[in-house]
Amino acid sequence: MRINKYLALCGLDSRRKVEKFILEGKIKVNGKVVTNLATEINENKDEVYYEDKLLKFSKDEFKYFMLNKPKGYVTTVSDELGRKTVMDLVSDVSCRIFPVGRLDYNTEGLLIMTNDGELAERLTKPTYGITKTYICTIKGKIKESELAMIRAGAVIDGEKLNKCKVKVVDTNDEKTRLEIVIDQGKNRQIRKMMGYIHKEVIFLKRTKIADLKLGGLSRGSYRELKDYEVEYLYGLCLL
Repeated sequence: MRINKYLALCGLDSRRKVEKFILEGKIKVNGKVVTNLATEINENKDEVYYEDKLLKFSKDEFKYFMLNKPKGYVTTVSDELGRKTVMDLVSDVSCRIFPVGRLDYNTEGLLIMTNDGELAERLTKPTYGITKTYICTIKGKIKESELAMIRAGAVIDGEKLNKCKVKVVDTNDEKTRLEIVIDQGKNRQIRKMMGYIHKEVIFLKRTKIADLKLGGLSRGSYRELKDYEVEYLYGLCLL
């Protein structure tokens, strides 16, 4: 199989991210550094290493978790600035896992973590248009005309976003709480959408991925996904 798929199946990271490791010369096959993304791997014969650690995969060893990410953590495996990462919250998990997609530093809520690179790749692929639901609190009130602008697709960095669903949950003179459903995953997308209509976000939390709900999981806690939840996530990625 292609080397990026093999590395993803080993739980190293998603296919997109492991390609970066390959190009950086961090992968060895049978003792030699490989930088060609088209390299084919014989999983029954070849020995593949990441930074001198032998990689093996077995679908029976795939693990899947739901984390309620608090703000103040970055959604990466490591951080060059020394900030806390979501890995600090799952340090007692016995196998190596990584976050699927991202939530920015000040955003809370539902984050999938796994060592199944194949599923991670599918869940983050724009082709599938998987929806994410957020609770967003902004300063002040919001006008119907402003809601209409967001629903029609905000323009961010010169790009018009997909249409989305936005409804007011509650409001007063000081703040407004919104439920927002999007099917894209641009960097800091919700915050930029609110910036498009000159609104300041004071709280942001992801509560659902499609119909998979965060539920009553407390901040900073995680739980293993049930088999039917994993099957559901794979079902979202069928064309």
